[in-house]
Amino acid sequence: MLAKKLVTAQKRGETRALCLGLGMVACSMMMYFFIGITIVPFYTKSVWTTETICKVLKANIKDKALCPKSESSEDEDIFHYPCLQVWVNLTASGQEVMLYHTEDTLERNPKCSYVPGNSENSKEVKARIEKIANNFKKYQTFPCYYDPGGMQTNVILSRLYPPKGLLFTFLWPTLMFTGGCLIIVLVKISQYVSVLSARQ
Repeated sequence: MLAKKLVTAQKRGETRALCLGLGMVACSMMMYFFIGITIVPFYTKSVWTTETICKVLKANIKDKALCPKSESSEDEDIFHYPCLQVWVNLTASGQEVMLYHTEDTLERNPKCSYVPGNSENSKEVKARIEKIANNFKKYQTFPCYYDPGGMQTNVILSRLYPPKGLLFTFLWPTLMFTGGCLIIVLVKISQYVSVLSARQ
């Protein structure tokens, strides 16, 4: 009687473990799919792939720029902010080019090197942009990224999805997939051992 209860409990445990393993594998596949349709396209689309050294030539704050909070915004929804323009000397080619914060900055406003968030306070934005401009004047040499193919003549300060960041993004679904497969294999081994023990 006790042996039957133990066997039943073992089978239930194996079933639950198998469901857990299958669930982990399924979740990891969904995560891979989500990463593949969201992050990977942005990574492959970026042409600023080569790191070099940039030296600041000038960092000026121009008149206020206009940034709509959405593509269909009305005039009253326009977000105003100081337009910071940073020009650097590209060590790799010796050219004078404009620096942007990230790839997204160039798409949002190609006239400014930095674009703040729409929901930020105007006074805080002004103070932050002035601080950024002072930092560029203080630290004039720093790493930046440029397009080795020459399609883009400008440079960016940091990539939205660098190779290390992309690998780190794939790390968690990979660990989940590996853990799920390991659980499934252990359950199958346990079931095989149980069958062999029952035949003896």
